[in-house]
Amino acid sequence: MRHTRRTARRITRLAAVGGLLCGSLLVTRAMANEPGSSGPPVPVGERLVAQLGAARTAGSWLGADGRTVVAVTDAGAAADVRRAGARAEVVRHSMRDLRSAAATLRAAPRVPGTAWSMDYGSNEVVVRADSTVSAGDWSRLVAVARTIGASVRMERTRGTFTTRVDGASPIFASGGRCSAGFDVTDGRDAFLLTAGHCGPVGTTWFARPGDATALGTTVSGTFPGNDFSLVRYDDGVSRAQSDVVAIGGGRGVRITGAADPVVGQRVFRSGSTTGLHSGRVTGLNATVNYPEGTVTGLVQTTVCAEPGDSGGPLFADGLALGLTSGGNGDCDAGGTTFFQPVGAAMTALGVRLTGTTGSDASEAGAGSGQARPGGADVAPSAPPASSEAGAPGGGGTGTGVGTGTNMGGADNTGTASGTGPYAAISRVVNTRSVGPGLLVIGGSLIALVAARSMRSSRLSRRERGAWSSGI
Repeated sequence: MRHTRRTARRITRLAAVGGLLCGSLLVTRAMANEPGSSGPPVPVGERLVAQLGAARTAGSWLGADGRTVVAVTDAGAAADVRRAGARAEVVRHSMRDLRSAAATLRAAPRVPGTAWSMDYGSNEVVVRADSTVSAGDWSRLVAVARTIGASVRMERTRGTFTTRVDGASPIFASGGRCSAGFDVTDGRDAFLLTAGHCGPVGTTWFARPGDATALGTTVSGTFPGNDFSLVRYDDGVSRAQSDVVAIGGGRGVRITGAADPVVGQRVFRSGSTTGLHSGRVTGLNATVNYPEGTVTGLVQTTVCAEPGDSGGPLFADGLALGLTSGGNGDCDAGGTTFFQPVGAAMTALGVRLTGTTGSDASEAGAGSGQARPGGADVAPSAPPASSEAGAPGGGGTGTGVGTGTNMGGADNTGTASGTGPYAAISRVVNTRSVGPGLLVIGGSLIALVAARSMRSSRLSRRERGAWSSGI
């Protein structure tokens, strides 16, 4: 009997130690797989484009099958791409050609209501003109395109390219209403990052119309040219220094870093008017000629937006990507929305995301124009389409200020389970991925305690026997 108990204790101890090791491994793997936990790795497409150069490549993206595709101009470059495990597509125009075409378009007389971006999938610079562009201006643009050649494609689009000020919003000023973007810091003070067109330096912002106490004041920014601004929080603002952006219904997403968006990537936008919506990145380094002026270096997406969404955050996998600038269409019919890359904004302003160490801006860069693995299911050449299913706008969804809770009394009631954007978001903020490992560790600790108790009980009985025998 004593031998049986000793064997049982040994088995229990061995099982407990093994459980601790297995549980620790499960937790380590789960934490390593959390989006944004260690910053995005350099994708193979970006690396290949950098190695081969602008004269032999023309960008990269994710194909419909999820594989990285690199556009190349010669057979030697194609062979290098295949050896690296990516798919090569031989094209006519190099990145140098596309950049030259874009430079020629920028040098032409400015036409409000036009925009262009590099479409890697079709190997063209696509120029779009909205409904406000006259027939005469359109003809002049077509003439400029003809001088460039086959690397430019001209398209007319519905609606108008406008910035997205007005409408219900969690931040208010006398000149308009916008959405909060990301909380940032320079290491000393707390700031809010939002769109530059929302208000010039000196603009005072309030969390609600009619408030006597200000939220903060715009201290820096630029528009047109770029589209970002920095609002310094007033002393005593309890919502300052949050690393969470709100997505409606009292829910939020924790932001752990910044990155460059990539062609084909699925992204999410939260705004005060329309709530949470998702779509795909379809172009980078876009130029938009708003009525107020020209903005360059923007990210082009299929995510919808409406007035009041300006300045709201663009993000994916817990990483900050951009700030809502403007576009055409709405969240009923769909449209195109452009975003200011957040990395370029933070670099220019000398700030970093709240809750991070070092410089997020240096990690994000200013937009490389290369694809990063992210599960795209549309080609970069796909036309703008309606945003994927999102939470219905409640006319006041909080975005990015403070604790990630609803600032403006939104009636957005989407859940964080099931399908759609909320399901994807829940995977970012869900801690259950480490649950199995923690359960194994807990059970193993209990087993160790039980084995210890069994040994103590045995020793106690031996001691009692020794005393009773007079030893």
